[in-house]
Amino acid sequence: MTDKLKPLREQIDALDVQILDLLSRRARLAQDVGHVKAETNAPVFRPEREAQVLRGVAERNPGPLKDPEIQTIFREIMSACRSLERRVTVAYLGPAGTFSEQAVYQQFGRAVEGLPCVSIDEVFRATEAGTADFGVVPVENSSEGAINRTLDLMLATTTVISGEVAIAVQHSLMTRTGNMDGVTVVCAHSQALAQCQAWLNLHHPNLERRAVASNAEAAVMASKDPSIAAIASEMAGQQYGLAVVAGHIQDDPHNRTRFAVIGHLHTNPSGHDQTSLVLAVPNKAGAVYNLLAPLATHGVSMTRFESRPARIGTWEYYFYVDIEGHEQDPAVARALVELKDNAAFFKVLGSYPLSL
Repeated sequence: MTDKLKPLREQIDALDVQILDLLSRRARLAQDVGHVKAETNAPVFRPEREAQVLRGVAERNPGPLKDPEIQTIFREIMSACRSLERRVTVAYLGPAGTFSEQAVYQQFGRAVEGLPCVSIDEVFRATEAGTADFGVVPVENSSEGAINRTLDLMLATTTVISGEVAIAVQHSLMTRTGNMDGVTVVCAHSQALAQCQAWLNLHHPNLERRAVASNAEAAVMASKDPSIAAIASEMAGQQYGLAVVAGHIQDDPHNRTRFAVIGHLHTNPSGHDQTSLVLAVPNKAGAVYNLLAPLATHGVSMTRFESRPARIGTWEYYFYVDIEGHEQDPAVARALVELKDNAAFFKVLGSYPLSL
């Protein structure tokens, strides 16, 4: 066995030397790019450029590594090279170990400064104030729908959406001991409790269910109190020393959450983009139909339509709409001009690359 492995390992070692040399050359070029950006005050992070690179490596991937693995490798290469220019600070709903933190790393790679915040409101506040370069906030879940607090804050924020990331959400029930002896309460974010409702009804119907600010906070509480079980990611469990009682307890096995990357950066077209809008119409018959007619006229597809009460004391609504394409695309630009003319309220939340 050793005789057969030795030449293979020697080939791997030789390739590793070549890879290291190429990575160093790439990093030096990234430094040169950083010098040019500094002269023109250009942003360090360009989500449209990184999306193009990641799509490109997947298209050219000869195997045997699968596309997601190849993209993960290149994302970390870009993240490390980007940090040579400047380490980007990203705010997210904390503490460490939340799915929001996972979304940060999936979008930016690991070479960033994470800024955990106590609430979604604080993520917006830190990003608007410039304490963080970007923020990552949950927008919607595949089983529980829109995150209403995020939608409400999008309405008033001065930030724009410059990217999105969707992650698989897999919940685990965890305690200090790995069993449920003495446990009387299960804690999690309200969304996580809702996503695991059927499983809890079947397996632990008598446990008190207590909503907290985040799943990671629930993990912290469970790490300090043996009477508390937490629903959180296994990453959070490892972070706070918990043992898994049961894994994959979400009711929907394909449960996913979509996050928006917010900041002050207006992205350029990447070739695979989406534009998010907030609209309102006068309260009269046919108003919504007439409002959206320009999309059909100009051949622009609508991928999401969500309504929220205007919260001004009357039965009026804001409509959150996602459409295919970038606001600079000719057809989209023409449709937006007509939408704005038809709307009582019109706001572009951002045009950004679609999640990979």
